[in-house]
Amino acid sequence: MKEKIIIFGSGQIAEIANFYFERDSNFEICAFTVDKEFIKTNSFKNKPVIPVENLQKEFPKEQYKAFIALSYRNMNKVREKKFNLIKNLGYDCVNYISSKCNYLSDYSPGENCFILEDNTIQPFVKIGNNVTIWSGNHVGHHSSINDHNFISSHVVISGNCSIDKNCFLGVNATIHNNVKIAKECILGAGAVIQKDTQPKSIHLPAKGYIHNKKSDEIEF
Repeated sequence: MKEKIIIFGSGQIAEIANFYFERDSNFEICAFTVDKEFIKTNSFKNKPVIPVENLQKEFPKEQYKAFIALSYRNMNKVREKKFNLIKNLGYDCVNYISSKCNYLSDYSPGENCFILEDNTIQPFVKIGNNVTIWSGNHVGHHSSINDHNFISSHVVISGNCSIDKNCFLGVNATIHNNVKIAKECILGAGAVIQKDTQPKSIHLPAKGYIHNKKSDEIEF
């Protein structure tokens, strides 16, 4: 029998979560919930949308679990706030780990993790709570990813690295082995990080440039 869950959110991330949970999990989505002020419709993906203020009454924690399906907005702090809200209401939060993820670590992730297809999670990796790992990443051996992080796609985290809380790692970012990413850092798409970072720092790659010749004016 599938476990029953409620998804917090009604945007694109919630729609994606609904897709994965319905097709590749042992969970049954029974409803969506958001703050009352943000409810625009009573139905989403053919399921009811209820105010989070009514959650305990309509879907008690003894019978349902939850999943917070929100983005990296405000350095993941919006998702963190709602995760804490749901936990304070007494709900357990579930994880989604794709059946197409190569999860080799003996350490299970914390709660409310969203780990999509084609990820390689190597041995001895530790993953905290409320972590999103989009598709196609490499997380190297003995690395740790702390709470409330968002790793986009095709990121390479080498061995023995640590990612502190509330970071965003952009597409194709690369982290050298034994590097510590401090809290609330942004790694832009294509950034290459070879040494420890400072808290709240932003790391961008060198910009590309436009050549002064056209493509048909060179040998290629």
